[in-house]
Amino acid sequence: MRALFMTSFTFCLLLTAAGCSKNDKKIIGVVPKGANHIFWQTVHAGALKAAGEGGYEVEWNAPTLEIDSSRQIEIVESMVNKRLAGIVLAPVDKKALVAVVERAAAAGIPVSIFDSAIDTDKKISFVATNNEEGGRMAARRMGQILGGKGKVAVIGFMPGSASTMDREHGFQDEIHKKFPQIDVVGLQFGMADRAKAMAATENVMTAHPDLAGLFADNESSLAGTVQALKTRGAKNVKLVGFDASDQLIADMKAGFIDSMVVQNPFKMGYESTRAIVQKLKGETPIANIDSGASLIKPEDLEKAEVKELLFPDLSKYLKSPGH
Repeated sequence: MRALFMTSFTFCLLLTAAGCSKNDKKIIGVVPKGANHIFWQTVHAGALKAAGEGGYEVEWNAPTLEIDSSRQIEIVESMVNKRLAGIVLAPVDKKALVAVVERAAAAGIPVSIFDSAIDTDKKISFVATNNEEGGRMAARRMGQILGGKGKVAVIGFMPGSASTMDREHGFQDEIHKKFPQIDVVGLQFGMADRAKAMAATENVMTAHPDLAGLFADNESSLAGTVQALKTRGAKNVKLVGFDASDQLIADMKAGFIDSMVVQNPFKMGYESTRAIVQKLKGETPIANIDSGASLIKPEDLEKAEVKELLFPDLSKYLKSPGH
């Protein structure tokens, strides 16, 4: 009996390096599109809160570039191979990540999707902004500040990203329906590169000297677009954006950005990770959760609820900014 115990004990020790005790660590993998922007750091904080409440740890890993679906696939594959308890994912591309998500599900690892949709039903929950409505929100603001007429252009993120494609569709559709005298003259992509977004903005402004408005549908595109306006001193071109940062808020205060649609990334991280915890406890998570969005104007910046959205206190969750 003692010899059998020793053999089993030794066997388990040998297997530990191969991950036999991984599940005992109760780790949930969280894979955003990127890690540098405050948006993703806030997602991280929400994920840590939900995981901690359920007695789980978080393994956080992201591609360096927010358009790198190949790297994101590698990260998720590694988490599947390590047999993590669950995976929380913001897919860079709605098609490219399908196979690895379905592989995780087939291995019995629950996957929760947040921020951007994916073309598979092998997920337990989807937590995101209603991005199409966010685009419509921006369109209504644009129609209002332009008096319902003029030329506008859209500076987007990248083809294949479900969240931003929904914003682009919502914006253009709402403009066409509600403001028929506004002409959407083009959609250009910044490809998560501020310099490319800036160049795309300059190109459209050169092609249309009478451009009245711009809609930039993500943080990097907005940063590049506002830089183009600042370079030209073009406060006459009305800019409505999506997502925020300290610099973009300063640009809004300076009059280069009219308004921004702001999401709730803490809720995204919290609810998508909580869905995994619920599933692992044998409960049924909510299939679809709208994490909400708000249109913020300069006069809103001193409101308490707006400050909480724009400047979340991450120090209680993250060891340091960007951890």
